[in-house]
Formats: sequence, C-alpha cells, structure tokens
Amino acid sequence: MIACWVTMIVCTCCRSGVCADAATTAGNRLQAAAVRFGITPDKVIKTNTAKLPKEAEIAGPLKTTVTLLDDGQTRVCVICCDWVKIPRNVTQMFRRAIAIELKIREEQVIFFASHNHSDTSLIMNEMGGFEWGLPPYQGPTAQLNEIGNELLARLISSVRELESQLQPVSIWWAVGNEDRITYNRKGRRADGSTFMMREEDRVLQGVDFRGDIDTQAPVVVFKNEAGQPVVAWVQFAGHPVTSFSPEIPVVFGDYPQVACDVLGKKLGGESEVPVAFFQGCAGDVNSKEMFRGGVKRAIEFGEMLGQSYVDALPKLQKSERNDLAFAATVAELPLGPLPTEAELQRDLDEIEAFIRRARNGDEETLHCVGLNFPRDLSPAYRAGLVDRVRMWTAWALELRQAGGETELPKVLPVELWVFRVGDVGFVGMPLEPFLGIGRKLRRNSPLPLTVPCGYANFTMGYIPDGPNIGDREYMSSFHRYTAAEDKNIRPRPPLDLPGGDVIADEGVRVLTQMAGESTR
Repeated sequence: MIACWVTMIVCTCCRSGVCADAATTAGNRLQAAAVRFGITPDKVIKTNTAKLPKEAEIAGPLKTTVTLLDDGQTRVCVICCDWVKIPRNVTQMFRRAIAIELKIREEQVIFFASHNHSDTSLIMNEMGGFEWGLPPYQGPTAQLNEIGNELLARLISSVRELESQLQPVSIWWAVGNEDRITYNRKGRRADGSTFMMREEDRVLQGVDFRGDIDTQAPVVVFKNEAGQPVVAWVQFAGHPVTSFSPEIPVVFGDYPQVACDVLGKKLGGESEVPVAFFQGCAGDVNSKEMFRGGVKRAIEFGEMLGQSYVDALPKLQKSERNDLAFAATVAELPLGPLPTEAELQRDLDEIEAFIRRARNGDEETLHCVGLNFPRDLSPAYRAGLVDRVRMWTAWALELRQAGGETELPKVLPVELWVFRVGDVGFVGMPLEPFLGIGRKLRRNSPLPLTVPCGYANFTMGYIPDGPNIGDREYMSSFHRYTAAEDKNIRPRPPLDLPGGDVIADEGVRVLTQMAGESTR
C-alpha cells in the first residue's frame, strides 16, 4: 500500500474579512465511495422553472450521484443532481440531515445542480427565488412533496451505505474538448445594445452558430488499488435547455445525464461506474435548440459530450498530489446605485403598456426595457416574464421617491465552497456565473487544472463578470427579477464594477493557499 497524506482545510480566512476557523490535518489516506440513482416521478404538475399549463411528459428519471470522500479524520460529501436548482431551504434541510448522519459539519455537504430545466419541484411551498435578493434570506421551512421526500430518503440511505464502501483511491485527470452542442446566448447589436439569443435568433446568425463558448470538458477519475474506477467527475458549461419548453413541459435529465451515462458505461461496462456532472459557468451559454430540440436532440447532444469525455480517457494523467483540501469562504460583490427617478418612471410606463398588449394577445410584444422575447413563447407567457421586472421597477421607484436608497447595502455577500482534490481545484458558486468568471479562475489559478462550478447548494441567479456589468438583456440585468410580492424577499440593487470578477479573485486566493499546503 502506497502511503499518502491528505490535507483538509476545514476553514479559512478571506480577504473580505469574513473568517472561519482554519485547521490542517495530514497523515491519512484518501478514500472514496459513490453511488448513482434515479427517481422517476409518477406525475408532475409543477417544475422548478414554471407552473405548468398541463401535466408534464415523463421522459426519464432524474439522477443523482453521491460521492463520499474521507481522509480518516474529516469527511466531505459531494452530491450532483439533475435539477435546475435545489431551493435554499431544501438544501438547508438536506445538508443538515446528511451532516448529522455522517457526523460532519453542514458546510462539508455540498450540492451541485446540473441546472437541467426539465425537472420537477421538490416542495409544496416554493417561494419564487427568495435566494435571488439580499440576505438574510427569509424563506419558509421546506415542506417536501412526494419527490422531495423520496430524494431525501434515498440520500440518507445512500450515505449510510457509502460509509462501509470507502476504499483507498488515486486521482487521475484529463481535459476533453466539445464544441458542437452549445452557443453563446448573449447577442450584441450594431448600436452596442445586447439581447438574449434564443434558438430563433441563433439560426439567423449563420449555419450552426456557436459564438464564444467554453469547450473544455474535464474528467476526473478516482481509481482504487486495483486500478478500477470508483467514481468519475465531469464538468461542462451550457444551460441544459434542449429538451425544455416552458409551455410544453417534460421531465428528463437533458444532455448532462446522457453524457454521464455514456462515460459510466465506458468505465464500468454493465456495472456502470457512478459519474457526477458539475455545471460550469453557463450564465451566458446555452445548449443549442432551446425550446425546439426536445428529448431526441438532448439525447444526441448528451451522446456527443459523453463521447468527448470517453475520447479524453487515454490522456488521463495521475495527480502528483493525492491529498484533499476544502474551504468555505465569502466574496463581497460591490452594489451600484439605483437608476434615476426619471429612468425608472419611463421603464415602468413601458412595462405596463407591454403587459396590457401581451395579455390582449399582441404577437408583436417582443421587446421591453432592454429585454427581448421569442415568438416560441405565447404573448401571455411573455407578460408573466415582464411582471416581475415591473415589481422591481416599482420598488426602486418608490424607494427613490422616498429617499430611501441611501439605506441599501453596498455589497452582496456570496458564499463559496472551494476544494482541491490532488492537482485539481474546484470552486463551487451558488449562482449562474458568466464565462468570464470561470476563465479568470482558470487563468490565475496555480493548479494544473481548475474546474469552476455554478449552481452550488442554491442559486442567487445570474452574476455577470466585469465586462458585462450595465447591459440590459435578461442575464446581465437579472437584479430586476429579484422582487416579488412576498415582502420577505428583499430586492437586489444592480451590481457595480468589477462585478463577478471579485468571485474569481477570491477563488484564486483560496486555491493559491491550498496549492501551497505541504504534503508528505
């Protein structure tokens, strides 16, 4: 048996001034165990992304992969699932229950959602995006529905079994390439304005337009002493929306699930190896054929990505380090001023006129206050999308008129979960990060491979990097979707420069600290 050292940083201090306790242990060997399971609902009347106009088609299970890492002294549990997000009050409940079961701290249980839009709701009392606004978040205690209860029960039974299945592992990694299934969905007009590019806009850009995308498809494989894979982790950046259409609902794991199945079968044959998918910085990147592709094309895209992972396997290299580090930290993003009273009043007038026209069935309701909408969505659906912007604009205008904007906070705290597995660093972000954030993390990280991951534990919505601050299309101006009728949801002011770049800087700072940890 080859001796190795495992390092676990259970806490760290960060530049933002938010600190946690820090400790380092060494001398124990990394062990891993994993399981992958699927849940197929009998009936779905509501998804995480929309109230359904009709019952959803059930096209397949939604899968979850649970990985348990243990160095003999500290444990980390990583859970990757085929949901668009796990609401904050649900992850709080799940992480607490799993932490109690494993006798670890809640922060050492980390959920990653693939951001698959073709999912199903887990709770009966969902508050639309209460984690999108300003903390503290005042969401209700989650009341799980049938699917939520089944998922929690499967998670608990899984971690109990994994404890007895832990085995020594080595770490192997490679980077594949995939450039066929995604496109950059932030369009730019000649006048400098921006728009969200859906499929009907994409095809106007030319044959098989893709724009600026992230083509990296990293693979990390944990092998036991016999050289057999125990679990594999993969990542890719692109909203899984090929099987998704909000007015024609379906339940399916979209391309990430298919890609994981392809790699799992390649690694394990009939005894499929569990594979976990981490979504990358997909804030401005979609899978192709949004609203139009359906399940058939989502399967084809998943098979393409899965083959890209398989093609990377001959390039697997053994990590020089075989240790583990983990840290929870906080980045503080600067918040900017509200628009002027005149700007807000002009927007509110435009919004209210748009909603009246859309509710009357006007098919030409395609643009409003910098937002654009496709003909693939009905005018009534478009009106619903704009109504939340109306609530934010009315809130901001009222605050301006009352002189209360000076009482707004100046920073938005963002929790991060950073861990290093051998030579590979992961940065988990509870948001929809733009590509630029991930690129800055990778460019400045000292590690041989860095994997930026969005949708960790919950999501605060879209966070743009510095160059995208101030634009008005859906993703860059997402703060306008952070208001709701529920007064427990506190709307968020716009981000100021350098925006999400602060997250990249903090992630690099922690990774640099981890890279300098000594191993023996």
